[in-house]
Amino acid sequence: MTLLSRTAWLAGAAALLAGCGSVVPGVSGGAQRAARSTASAPARPAVAVASAPRSFAPRPGEANCLADLGASGARFDPVPDTYAAPGCNQLGTVQLMALAGDRAPLSIANLGPVQCQVAKAFGDWARFGVDRAARQLLGSRLARIETMGSYNCRNVAGTGVRSAHARAEAIDVSAFVLADGRRIVLERDWQGGDAATREFLRVVHKSACKRFGTVLGPAYNAAHEDHFHLEGTGAKFCR
Repeated sequence: MTLLSRTAWLAGAAALLAGCGSVVPGVSGGAQRAARSTASAPARPAVAVASAPRSFAPRPGEANCLADLGASGARFDPVPDTYAAPGCNQLGTVQLMALAGDRAPLSIANLGPVQCQVAKAFGDWARFGVDRAARQLLGSRLARIETMGSYNCRNVAGTGVRSAHARAEAIDVSAFVLADGRRIVLERDWQGGDAATREFLRVVHKSACKRFGTVLGPAYNAAHEDHFHLEGTGAKFCR
């Protein structure tokens, strides 16, 4: 075969192959080009896909607590478990929006997630201890409880031991607001209030001691002169 005829034969073969589109049965020319392109291109980094948030599923004991809390008339939302740091977590907690009083709902200020059993004790104390004492001793029902919060990832002051606040198992209460507008503040009224107000604060402190595991107030030390520290359940330590 002469050089001229060999060149013509190669050109014809190329045209034939181009018309068929592929020399591999069942694979298009476009797919072949894409495969070659993919093989020669640098690999792309994997993209992480966030999974959907897990729905709240209370453990069996927590389900009972949530049912009891709902039956008490409290308004709340269950909170998913979280772990923030060693010894700091929120397990089986709820976000309280309102509690039940004898005659009207009771609002709550500045309260974060609280362990369910503590929330139930808090609701019972607010209704049967605080609201009723306010009506009997001060002549007006309770309208709102003001707090300094609940969950806080910190140690007990001056120690290396985690506070109950680090597990959302404690609430600090700083003031009470009555339906007639009066605001009773622990820091001011524990010692400086009138006789009825001072008696009211001591009665609700004593009532708290029947429902919480640890109760600390202004009589305990200077660090608690402006609030009641209400921790856990089951009478253990009251000061």
